[in-house]
Amino acid sequence: MIPAVVYAIPAFLLLVAVEALSYRFLPDDDERGYETRDTVTSMSMGAGSQVVGLPWKAVAILAYAGLYTLAPWQLSPGSAWTWVLLFFADDLAYYAFHRAHHRIRVLWASHVVHHSSMRFNLSTALRQSWTPMTTLPFWLPLALLGVPPWMILLQQSISLVYQFFLHTERVDRLWRPIEFLFNTPSHHRVHHGSNNAYLDRNYGGILIVWDRLFGTFEPEGERVVYGLTKNIDTYNPLRVAFHEYAATWRDVRSATRWRDRAGHVFGPPGWTPKEVRRHGAA
Repeated sequence: MIPAVVYAIPAFLLLVAVEALSYRFLPDDDERGYETRDTVTSMSMGAGSQVVGLPWKAVAILAYAGLYTLAPWQLSPGSAWTWVLLFFADDLAYYAFHRAHHRIRVLWASHVVHHSSMRFNLSTALRQSWTPMTTLPFWLPLALLGVPPWMILLQQSISLVYQFFLHTERVDRLWRPIEFLFNTPSHHRVHHGSNNAYLDRNYGGILIVWDRLFGTFEPEGERVVYGLTKNIDTYNPLRVAFHEYAATWRDVRSATRWRDRAGHVFGPPGWTPKEVRRHGAA
């Protein structure tokens, strides 16, 4: 089964070109726009993610199908309520996935790819991980709920297509009810910010209500500074894809205690042992 998002790729590329041209003919000094090397890197990461992702989908389908057969009931695709349940369950699964991938370093090592650009435009949406294996556990419960595997994959693609349009500075705030319920470019700009006030905020996929419910929402206020708190300053796709795994491994190798090794892997990004933090504070 080919993911539905693959069919949207030509539209993605066309819209990237249109947005890039809009910066050329309607520049805005407050917006960073495009830079050729950055855009090429983002597109390279997107192409690589599709190469890795297509065979991985086969593994995901097998996992979903196995749990689907074990579900106490199978929900009917012909029922509107099944699609309503799937919409909210998928979006909540995305929130859990996204939050975990910001708070657990070994997961962040995969997701950091998406945050590695110091620009924010539609091409940034294509800057995706080459290690999608960490996503699967967050959607397995949907199969156990009795949702057919093809429906899970379809809704994942719908969510990704929606989120493509969030990666732009060309759209200001939208109508207030939309801003209250849905993830918007304004909310997602905050999520990509390296400002202290914006770190680990606005994890939502299609909806922003989960962030409001779980205390991770932050409205756009001060000018967003895009990128990482420590930028990697490279356009090499291999380094973009794996730099945080390499950094994690270096920290694990340098640690002298098993609890510190575990902290470097399963703690939040930037975690250091208490002794190091105390010494730094002193």
